[in-house]
Amino acid sequence: MNLQIKIHASLPSFLHCHTITFLPSKTNITIPSRNRFTFLRQRRNAPNFKIVRSSMQVNDVKFMEAEEAELLLATCITRTLPPALTLESGLEKIRDSVEELKSKPRAEAGMYRFQIAVSPGSRALSLFCSQDPSLGVFPQFFVSTEVEKSTNKFLSFTRSHGVFGIGAAVFIKAPFSSASIENISYRRYQSLDSANLKAYGLFGHNSLKYENISPYMFIPQIELVQSDGLSILSATLAWNDSSLYPYDKAFDVIIYLTTALTRPIANECLNKSINAVLKKFNMVEDKHAQMVYTDALLLREGCLDHMELENTSSSSSSSCQFSLRLSATVAVCNNMVDQFRDIAHSLKQSSNINTLWASLVIEECYRLGLTYFCIAPGSRSTPLAIAATSHPMTNCTAFFDERSLAFHAIGYARGCQKPAVVITSSGTAVSNLLPAVVEASQDFLPLLLLTADRPPELLDTGANQAIDQVNIFGSFVRQFFNLPVPTDEISARMVLTTFDSAVNHAMSSPCGPVHINCPFREPLENTPKEWCQSCLKGLEFWVSSSQPFTNYFQPHDSFTHGDVADVLGVIQGAKHGILLIGAIFKEDDIWASLLLAKHLKWPVFADILSVRNRINPDVILQIGSRITSKRVSQMIQDSSPCQYILVDNHPNRHDPSHVITHRIQGHIRHFTNCVMRSCTTKINTQWTSFLCSVNMMVEWEISFLIHSENNLSEPYVAHVTSEAIEFGSTMFIGNSMPIRDADMYGSSHGKGSHGKITKLPSGFPFSWIQVAGNRGASGIDGLLSTAIGFAVGHNKKVVCVIGDVSFLHDTNGLALLKQRISRKQMTIIVINNHGGAIFSLLPIANKAEEKILSQYFYTSHDVGIHNLCNAHGVKHVHVSTKSELQKALLNSQHEESDCVIEVESSIDANKNFHSNLRKFSCQAAGNSLSIISKLSVLNSIKVHKLEFFQYRIQLCAPLTTPVVNDNYREGFVLTLYLEDGSTGIGEVAPLGTHKGTLQDAQEQLQFLTHVIKGVTLHSSLPLLNGSFSSWIWTNLGIPPDSILPSVRCGLEMAILNAIASVQGCSSSMLNILHPSAPKQESPQKSSNITICALLDSNGTPSEVAYLASKLVEEGFTTIKLKVARRAHPIEDAEVIQEIRKKIGFHIQLRVDANQKWSFNDALQFGCNVKECELQYIEEPVNDEDDIIKFCEESGIPVALDETIDNLQENPLQALSRFTHDKIVAVVIKPSFVGGFEKAAFIARWAHQHGKLAVVSAAFESGISLSAYVQFSCFLEMKNKDICKIMNKEIVSDVAHGLGTYKWLKDDVIISESLCFTKSQASVFDAGQSLTNFKINRNSVFRSFESEKLRNYTQKVDVEGMTFSINVKELGDEKNDNVIVFLHGFLGSSEDWIPIMNAMSASSRCIAIDLPGHGGSKMDAIDDVAQGVELSMKLVADMLEKLFCVLTNKKVTLVGYSMGARITLYMALKFNNMVKGVVMISGSPGLDDVAKRKARSVKDDSLACALISYGVELFIQTWYSGEMWESLRSHPQFEQIVADRSKHDDVSGLAKTLSGLSTGRQPSLWEDLKHVKSPVVVIVGERDEKFKKIGERMCVTLGKSRVVEAPNCGHAVHIESPLLVIRAITEFLTRLDS
Repeated sequence: MNLQIKIHASLPSFLHCHTITFLPSKTNITIPSRNRFTFLRQRRNAPNFKIVRSSMQVNDVKFMEAEEAELLLATCITRTLPPALTLESGLEKIRDSVEELKSKPRAEAGMYRFQIAVSPGSRALSLFCSQDPSLGVFPQFFVSTEVEKSTNKFLSFTRSHGVFGIGAAVFIKAPFSSASIENISYRRYQSLDSANLKAYGLFGHNSLKYENISPYMFIPQIELVQSDGLSILSATLAWNDSSLYPYDKAFDVIIYLTTALTRPIANECLNKSINAVLKKFNMVEDKHAQMVYTDALLLREGCLDHMELENTSSSSSSSCQFSLRLSATVAVCNNMVDQFRDIAHSLKQSSNINTLWASLVIEECYRLGLTYFCIAPGSRSTPLAIAATSHPMTNCTAFFDERSLAFHAIGYARGCQKPAVVITSSGTAVSNLLPAVVEASQDFLPLLLLTADRPPELLDTGANQAIDQVNIFGSFVRQFFNLPVPTDEISARMVLTTFDSAVNHAMSSPCGPVHINCPFREPLENTPKEWCQSCLKGLEFWVSSSQPFTNYFQPHDSFTHGDVADVLGVIQGAKHGILLIGAIFKEDDIWASLLLAKHLKWPVFADILSVRNRINPDVILQIGSRITSKRVSQMIQDSSPCQYILVDNHPNRHDPSHVITHRIQGHIRHFTNCVMRSCTTKINTQWTSFLCSVNMMVEWEISFLIHSENNLSEPYVAHVTSEAIEFGSTMFIGNSMPIRDADMYGSSHGKGSHGKITKLPSGFPFSWIQVAGNRGASGIDGLLSTAIGFAVGHNKKVVCVIGDVSFLHDTNGLALLKQRISRKQMTIIVINNHGGAIFSLLPIANKAEEKILSQYFYTSHDVGIHNLCNAHGVKHVHVSTKSELQKALLNSQHEESDCVIEVESSIDANKNFHSNLRKFSCQAAGNSLSIISKLSVLNSIKVHKLEFFQYRIQLCAPLTTPVVNDNYREGFVLTLYLEDGSTGIGEVAPLGTHKGTLQDAQEQLQFLTHVIKGVTLHSSLPLLNGSFSSWIWTNLGIPPDSILPSVRCGLEMAILNAIASVQGCSSSMLNILHPSAPKQESPQKSSNITICALLDSNGTPSEVAYLASKLVEEGFTTIKLKVARRAHPIEDAEVIQEIRKKIGFHIQLRVDANQKWSFNDALQFGCNVKECELQYIEEPVNDEDDIIKFCEESGIPVALDETIDNLQENPLQALSRFTHDKIVAVVIKPSFVGGFEKAAFIARWAHQHGKLAVVSAAFESGISLSAYVQFSCFLEMKNKDICKIMNKEIVSDVAHGLGTYKWLKDDVIISESLCFTKSQASVFDAGQSLTNFKINRNSVFRSFESEKLRNYTQKVDVEGMTFSINVKELGDEKNDNVIVFLHGFLGSSEDWIPIMNAMSASSRCIAIDLPGHGGSKMDAIDDVAQGVELSMKLVADMLEKLFCVLTNKKVTLVGYSMGARITLYMALKFNNMVKGVVMISGSPGLDDVAKRKARSVKDDSLACALISYGVELFIQTWYSGEMWESLRSHPQFEQIVADRSKHDDVSGLAKTLSGLSTGRQPSLWEDLKHVKSPVVVIVGERDEKFKKIGERMCVTLGKSRVVEAPNCGHAVHIESPLLVIRAITEFLTRLDS
């Protein structure tokens, strides 16, 4: 047999992979000469990797040594294609891409690999078994990757995962002997977790041992790797003009294979036993043979990995499960086919006719692919039970409860879409199957029921257990067969054809249960009784084969354009289309729905709360039938009349609202394929943006309420369970409340236990949790048993969530759970509210008496669930808090044993919380609709520019907060100009060094002035609930948390005021934030905000008391006093006591300790002011952990201030520590917490927990104070809304901490309206101050003008080469602080402009285009210079000359990736010119000679591909790598790729890639100790490789440090530019000092 050439790459951590190929050992591998750029220009002298097509005659095969293969591996280029709908379309896409590549300018040698995600239903085993023997390409193999029960008995087309491969790229000689295979350590198959190519090999096979053949490995040409929820198809080609595989032939082979394999897998294959299919290949079972794999790079080291999860003992070979076809006549397998059975002899030896028929029944079921038997004990069914349990290839489970057993069977069918066989005795045992039969019928689940029966003569005679079982299930079964009593007068063929027909009915659309009634006469056991063997006549061919007697063939049904032309026209013409996802259980259908949604880009609906009356779709496309949500059903009804399309595979009518206009019966994937081929995407951006914004707000509201609730609620269980579940696991949701809570409150952003969403390189998010449930008849019976059966059939971990009544209804299911049949671990979450809580949410709860509700509806109970679990030996965990539930879920996901987690709840608490959730969600939807509709014009308005100036104003008194200079206040005033002429003003005023200095703020503002130009505002921004954060990330491309709190506050202020300006002169920031706030057109109608006076504690107690009395005389009703400034807390207490004597107790008194006291000092103060009736004390202790302790021991109310300033990523979790009743308030400084969005979030939490939310200023100017007045009014209005919904008493007006206005001697703005009148502030005047004002020019300290970028070309001659370097500059040319920025490969000087803008005020910033990039060019001066190669040394010499031209100062070098390597080289070679080095994701090179050699070959190959195939195709491949996973998720990634594609000097790029390769530059690791310039290394948190490199560098350098950018990958300067700016600034400060 012949082997052909091609490669595969293993699947990466997501699809990135470096690829390997192995060639015959006599192949010559020539390393390119030093004159590398000859081949780049002329396409000659490419690496001469000779590829030889080999015969399968072992003696003729030429093997490649591992060392040689390592170099070849480096040349392979991997290209990832967009996901495909099916395996067939994936093969077509690969073929089209190969043909496209073939048409490109050719290279003399190379390797290319394509990989594509295909439908998860693309089964490796099915693909192997469906191969046409005439294809003639070998080897062909299947290897199982199952880790449990890996024997042929448990093989299944639908359950078994594995790897399929066909063809061989090359062979490689294994560096170990066949005898040593027994000593190799085995570990789990890693294909989806590894970035490297896998090589496969066969060891231990008898022919290899006896013929003394050396072990070898091969790499498949086409490979399909199947895993949970994902299948990856790959193909690889390699060529060399001087070999037997020239360029055209290499491409033609892949085109041939992809064409030959592009055909639907025969469905009939899936309805047969695997043994029947494999026998056509003449498989030879060899228990000693093992198929192994390894990362091809490790072959030199002799590292083999067994394909299973078995241990190192030699006995593990018995469970190695594979099939390998070496040729058309030679095939070997292990654990794949059943042992030889003489069926004819076995049948003839049957002891009686009952035994014969039963044996025929079970054998035919097995041949039809039915191997799972659920057996209920009984006498009359003895023949069937004995036959089933005696068959060597069946899996049987026995259970005493027929009802539970039947539900278990439909769970199995739901999991694998194949019927289980249920065997019962006669009588009521049969009637117990009815509930499950109804469910299976309603939900189209295949099921085969074999019910034993009494013979006809015993019916209607009073015989024991004899009832009329004929058509007992009525119309709920697809077909009923009543077999005759076994007799030798009837041909045995009748038995076989009956079962063939029955299974066909069960599996044909609409699938469902089939009932076969099987009467038996005695003897029921194996008692001998003569029978005539003539009844076996005609079975000869059946006995000699493994096929069913009758083979049913289903036609391959698919749509054509003509079939559904009308529907396609409706979809194409839709303006307001929505995609509705119904009940979908098959992975293929889920995958198809995801791709359909991606293609159409329509809003996808699962539930829309109360928004339904405001949505008017013109087309609704529903995929899958049943809709769980009552609200969605109501939306459907309200949307009529509109075009309504329903797509599902069954013919039944699922239209309870009578609105369907187009009904498509067919496979979802076929319909999706038709739509994707025929319909172009037309997006109504306003429509989709509107719906997405409303959805985001409602989702935020639900998430906030669920997580802010202290107690463990049932919606929290639904939310956190879907978040915590691992990718690859499945949920089974019980009916009644669990399914409704999961539908309403389940998280749509589940990340799995590893905290990340898997993402394909194409940018398509790949993350779903498959959810199942019994929604046919939606009963609560048999749920636990169904879930267990589902786990068996689905072959995945299952998390089951059910209610307590459902659990008790199916307690017998615990016995099934204990059996631990062939399945993976299960977690059962039982929500125990001690009754049927759903009735508390129905109208009956408001009509019936409590006693009647409890007894007849709730069916309240006190059953101990833990006792039931203990009785069955099942692990039980009881949880009553959020943390306990999270811990239990985490533990259960990592344990192998089943676990029941009982969640304690109560009906009343559940009812109240659901009521609040519903009300708040409806309110959120209404507010969102109102604001977004009113501000829809914003979606078309862009930002014209952002300007700012620095102000300085005089103060009346020193600040109460210590700063460098307390005689004046400084900050920045922003003005945001929109293209429609509207403007908005904002203020940025960091206080001292609190979270940023003035310089830090200035740099960020300069950065923002550049990136915000041309950005479109969004109507959702005033909603605040995450809308600003989303907008900042999506539109500005920067992490929201990287913006300084004061800067973000000022930016939000300017944007909100600009939006108010768009709405007209009568609108204010308050009107924008709260749509129901009246537009205040006169001060007479204005509401006021109460102000708390601020008092410093300087002076004697009597002096301070006097000042307090003066404030009272001015009208202040609340005073705050600064404490903890004196030598002893007793002294502060004396001041408080004196003030109380002076002003009385009708004035509210607050004190602020600013976290300056220890716990003992604070407690001492508290003990001395107990009688002073303080409203609260702010931050009494310097340790946050002591706050609650202080509350409890002192009894004094506390307010949080500095504590909330430091909230990080999970603020609700941090705030949850402070729900104590004695914590009565939060003091919120918007400029400290990070803007109005975060301030509103904290205030919302406070109001939700009945605490005061006090807005406080930080001595800002009148701009911020006016904005804070409006914001304070907004918060009070929101609090009134909350109190109304929660039926709480509305809190009286809060005195806000805006009394700092009294400190202002001057102000930035001059306004006709005075906002503050002593103890109050006018909301109207505050609005006027923000719209009708003039800038006080005396306050302007420094203006910032937008600097024009200087762009020029500088020529430099080095070693006969002329470099024309494009240079960009910002900043004062006379500035002594010079920063030079060097980009990475494919980048340009443009990458640095935003960062340069930020730093240009303090530094001269220079960015250059490196050779081959951007506007830089390089040319040889004469013929001699033609041979000069680009190198690190040449580039460094060029830069040294360039720097000498540009400046006479030392420069600070900032480099990224390739540029970072250059900066380090410059620091070593030209230390006298380098002041400091900032390396971003850089390295000193490779210190391993072999790795350098391989890397240089790799980069030479890439350079050659770049020339041959062009920049665009190269960039697609380049950025599909694992290193760019984080960058691919960046909102501006597509624009980044588009900019990179503009490079026009392809030859120059190729020379740079090759010449500056890390494999070609000298390693600088040993030279690091000689670096004299200070170095800082910046790396991304998610860039593990460069994190390790950075840490190692710092150990060697000693004086350097690593800055880690949170949530960033390799391109830190793009992903988190503000962090880079701050790191550079701090580095420069250290350099100067």
